[in-house]
Amino acid sequence: MRTSIATVSLSGSLTEKLTAASRAGFDGVEIFENDLLASPLTPEEIRSRCADLGLTVDLYQPMRDIEAVPADEFARNLRRARHKFEVMRRLGADTVLVCSSVHPLAVDDDALAADHLRQLADLAQEFGIRVAYEALAWGRNVNTYDHAWRIVEAADHPALGTCLDSFHILSRGSDPKAIADIPGEKIFFLQLADAPLLAMDVLQWSRHYRCFPGQGGFDVADLVRRVLQTGYDGPLSLEVFNDVFRQADAGPTAVDAHRSLIVLQETVGLAAPPAPVVPTGVAFAELVTPDAEPVSALLGALGFTRTARHRGKPVDLWQQGEARVLVNTAGAARRDGTGLAAIGLESPDPAGAARRAEALLAPVLPRRRALEDAALDAVAAPDGTELFFCATAHPELPNWRADFTDVEQEPPGTPAVHRIDHLALVQPWHHYDEATLFHRSVLGLHAQESVDVADPYGLMRSRAVTNPDGSVRIALSVGAAPTDDTVHAQHIALATQDVVAAARRFREAGGRLLPIPANYYDDLAARYEFADGELETYRDLGILYDRDAHGEFRHCYTATVGRVFFELVQRDGYRGYGAQNAPVRLAAQHLTR
Repeated sequence: MRTSIATVSLSGSLTEKLTAASRAGFDGVEIFENDLLASPLTPEEIRSRCADLGLTVDLYQPMRDIEAVPADEFARNLRRARHKFEVMRRLGADTVLVCSSVHPLAVDDDALAADHLRQLADLAQEFGIRVAYEALAWGRNVNTYDHAWRIVEAADHPALGTCLDSFHILSRGSDPKAIADIPGEKIFFLQLADAPLLAMDVLQWSRHYRCFPGQGGFDVADLVRRVLQTGYDGPLSLEVFNDVFRQADAGPTAVDAHRSLIVLQETVGLAAPPAPVVPTGVAFAELVTPDAEPVSALLGALGFTRTARHRGKPVDLWQQGEARVLVNTAGAARRDGTGLAAIGLESPDPAGAARRAEALLAPVLPRRRALEDAALDAVAAPDGTELFFCATAHPELPNWRADFTDVEQEPPGTPAVHRIDHLALVQPWHHYDEATLFHRSVLGLHAQESVDVADPYGLMRSRAVTNPDGSVRIALSVGAAPTDDTVHAQHIALATQDVVAAARRFREAGGRLLPIPANYYDDLAARYEFADGELETYRDLGILYDRDAHGEFRHCYTATVGRVFFELVQRDGYRGYGAQNAPVRLAAQHLTR
């Protein structure tokens, strides 16, 4: 189906918004009145710009407080409408959105409302314009879609139909079943938005917290299926009011928006992009650093051994068990030194995973490589992290390991670490929702519930995405404030069967563990019972403890190098990430910065 987006969903000038929508692949736009009023371009110039960009103007919006008002007020409304219709004719828009009235003088009189909308439709028809009447969730007298439809049906005018908006319907908990009673040809427009499930005033919820389908808690797909079953053949259009989106760059936001509609169309059976190829493990994590010495010392203390070096690049492979870390000194130096730049994801079909990513608008990354280097497919995640699709155990496929030459080494001892347990990636403040949708839709990972973590300087949001067996776990988080991204470092969590032994070995090798305040252990003693000496051991090594319905979790942290630190974790059936302990860890890291 055709796709459209309301200009209010994007940041910048109207010209910037139109350009971003076109480049992201949208077919049309809804032009928000404020964007038109603030533009230096005439309606004719905007119409021409849209045509040049391959965009249609699908809707002009909104007209407010039209119906069920006193006669003198309605006369002024018709005068205002005539002017708007003149503008729309110049703009090339043939449908106008009319929101249910919130005017303090509006009366609860459906017959009067129908009469006023009929007269408005008469006027609109003279200009070749259709009127789409929408129930605002906070409308004074009309606030449900079925009530709005009854008024449209009573008005019985060919130029009058209804607009269905997923937010206004689902935020009120309205049952979408009655959509089946509306003829498809009388649904003039469909606006889509998702939202997190919040207990708050619906107007504030609408104005600040909408998001793109798949990023919130509404069942937008079910609503769309019901609308399509009526025979509706108009565009799928996004109308999203979101404070973050309106401050972020319009280009990436528009791409994220269009990706959400591709996934939505796949869900309801309207599109069939390549199927997701769920990763089956973590092949490697790659650190980029201007100075390999501190990173090498940290990895050595953790029990890693430098096992190989890239044939043509200054990249070393450090390995312990199935945990692999690449240390790259060829990349551009980061502002804060060492950073996690890339992740290798094991894939049963790397080429299929890349096709899926490209179909869902993930930027495919060009690689500067020698002719003999493995041709690995890679895409960029929203935060810029490079994701490589790997087949380490399949020599018949392009294999990243073949690019490395083994180095002489002493036989490794018994590994303290056996694999990468999870990776924690800090997202730019304006990419958090986009990152969740990206990892869920492009990679086929399951998104768990979002959690809020108290930081000494604010609140941090975190959400994990995983594959079914937990062999791939990525925790996505965003800092307490837009300026706080550099405070929260990325980290690599390493799975061990005995965190106490691993921590002791690390410290004895010269590694620095993150010190945890004594008050934490006093509280831990109050909450749980431990064997004799167990809590003292945790206190000595800075080990934190948590448990859930499935088991226990013990973990500790290394000091930070650049913007990266490591975590040693011991899971005994536990399924979480130690969120209960995160505020203590964050506070301790602030003190040691």
